[in-house]
Amino acid sequence: MPGDGDQADSGARAELVVIGGGPGGYPAAFDAADRGMDVTLVNDEAIPGGVCLHRGCIPSKALLHVAALLGEAHEATQWGITFAQPKVELDKLRSFKESVVKKLTGGVGELCKARGVKLVQARARFLDSTTLELKKPDGSTQKLAFGKAIVATGSSPIIPPIFAIKDPRVMDSTCALDLPDVPGKLLVVGGGYIGLEMGSVYAALGSKVTVVEMTAGLLPGADRDLVRPLKTRLDRLFAAILLNTKVTKLTATKEGIVAELEGEGVEPKQTFDRVLVSVGRRPNSRDLGLENTRAEVDQKGFIKVDPQRRTADPNILAIGDVAGEPMLAHKATREAHVAIEALAGEPAAFDNLAIPAVVFTDPEIAWCGLTETEAKNTNREVKIARFPWGASGRAVTISRTEGLTKILFDPETERVLGVGIVGAGAGELIAEATLAVETACVARDVAETIHAHPTLSETIMEAAETAFGQATHIYRAKRAESRS
Repeated sequence: MPGDGDQADSGARAELVVIGGGPGGYPAAFDAADRGMDVTLVNDEAIPGGVCLHRGCIPSKALLHVAALLGEAHEATQWGITFAQPKVELDKLRSFKESVVKKLTGGVGELCKARGVKLVQARARFLDSTTLELKKPDGSTQKLAFGKAIVATGSSPIIPPIFAIKDPRVMDSTCALDLPDVPGKLLVVGGGYIGLEMGSVYAALGSKVTVVEMTAGLLPGADRDLVRPLKTRLDRLFAAILLNTKVTKLTATKEGIVAELEGEGVEPKQTFDRVLVSVGRRPNSRDLGLENTRAEVDQKGFIKVDPQRRTADPNILAIGDVAGEPMLAHKATREAHVAIEALAGEPAAFDNLAIPAVVFTDPEIAWCGLTETEAKNTNREVKIARFPWGASGRAVTISRTEGLTKILFDPETERVLGVGIVGAGAGELIAEATLAVETACVARDVAETIHAHPTLSETIMEAAETAFGQATHIYRAKRAESRS
């Protein structure tokens, strides 16, 4: 595949060049090629796919599947089924993960060829608003003139300077996914979704995991009633969860990485075999030569774009992580189609009301649209309908009754404004909820839609039913009316 890039020689010109081959970049290139555009896709790796396919969404979910399997095998004893003690073979586990990645990234490469997209392995830098300098792996450079360019360079893990002690035992998410070993004691700095997902993997494999979060709760920004069931489960899985706590220093010793902690009632110095730093990601907008164009970058490093994903430079668009929050693969893919539609002269805008967010822990947490936290912070009046999974026949059959489904409605129009779900498979269930928000469904639409029984999706229907009184499988006593 890298050989395809030889077509972009020093005198080459592309009608459209897409910089970055991740879940924003390659869908944009494919969509444009399907419309008959001459497309060059510039990617700094030989095989496109981006962080998501190579070092993020896909490999982490493969490992989380293994972690869930180990968890179910352990819990099966309560159902009368006992398995032998699992034996973890790291080499085979790594091979499984890599096979998943290779299959999917290979498919993307084949689709490039099938669509006639020119693939160039190089690092791109803008010389001006119509010219790129491409630096290839061998160090050689060449110029590529273009009509339009889409920047889809993604984001990278943040390692604050106090943690950058140049010791391989201090890992970012990329290194953690490589599974260098199963440490006896693992410190996870940051209680966000990456830290909790990777912490869950290592805990399932046998590590004693300590999570340190500087705020008062895990997953800051997520509704507390959704986080609560996950916190209860993680309290059993992890060695410790330290909230309102900061890691102020890391020191490398022969015995391990010594972490200095600040928090009420927290042991100030603790030693760990490895440390995972998962405190966020930054957009990859540096060293792109954007200063040589009219494109603008904000204080956080995000490229400023309009609803059509156009920058202040008429020749340059930007999509995905580099173009703003939320940093989600599916948001990038949607933006890719908006950008290409706009270039094609079609009426297009990134105006989606609901971008689903999923935390792939066990249980999963998913939400879309307006959250209860956002409603409270903005003093917006909403009606909230909740359905506990303890009343779900399907949840009972799989022993996962800790779940909860809730729907936020407009109190006057009963329009669905947002949905939150915690429980097994919440990431799959949120799709229906996202459609409901996006298409302005009202509560009755959801309540009167027949859902298959017994399924977890019924919890969405029954949550909607509670907006009108009683759901079939739960009963709340009516408040006694006052008498004069």
